[in-house]
Amino acid sequence: MRIIRQALYLEVADRLRQMIDERLLEPGAWIDEAALATTLGISRTPLREALKVLAAEGMVRLEPHRGCFVNKLSEQDLDEIFPLMALLEGRCAYEAAVHATAADLEALEGLHEELARHAREGRIDAYYEANYQIHEAIQRLAGNRWLSGLIGDLRKVLRLSRHKSLQLPGRIAESCAEHLSVFAALKAHDPEGAEAMMKTHLLRQRMALKTLNAAAAEPPAAPQHRRGGGLRLAAKEQDG
Repeated sequence: MRIIRQALYLEVADRLRQMIDERLLEPGAWIDEAALATTLGISRTPLREALKVLAAEGMVRLEPHRGCFVNKLSEQDLDEIFPLMALLEGRCAYEAAVHATAADLEALEGLHEELARHAREGRIDAYYEANYQIHEAIQRLAGNRWLSGLIGDLRKVLRLSRHKSLQLPGRIAESCAEHLSVFAALKAHDPEGAEAMMKTHLLRQRMALKTLNAAAAEPPAAPQHRRGGGLRLAAKEQDG
């Protein structure tokens, strides 16, 4: 049987996901199809087909007469997605705790050691990749294709907020501790414990994002003016 090469538009879709991950295409940005096709060295036909794939995944949106835009997740989007992810990934952890063999747990232990090393060194990108591998490994151990399909679809959308939560001071250490708690439950073959800790992990990730987004939305502090060697508040504040 001949090996059939992946359709070009699917390769382009993979490249676009990578560009979104790397913030070469920023959330909310308009996609200049002509310039992007030139950059990728392709015609606009496979690019448009690839954009349709990403639109179906929720990563971009196509607007009539305006073009294509990278999606930007709202607070409401995140509030709706993360509880679903917590339920689904919690169930994955439950089933993984039931099915995991000694060999499976040994492989997972290596991944967690790598995760802990990246956390200690504050290497966010490397931590994110190890974290992703752990979540994928737990999915495989669960062996539930329906769960995997649902989680995969939502995870593609959450790439729009890729590892932003890890920028919150102290979050990378907390995230690592949560993962180690999940792993301890897996090793103990404790399905309920693994499920509960995985749910906690996802919901705390959401809270970290909420904290960061709230801080970013705060207006800058009013400037202070130096007068007579001392600090004086801006006139608007003093008039009050």
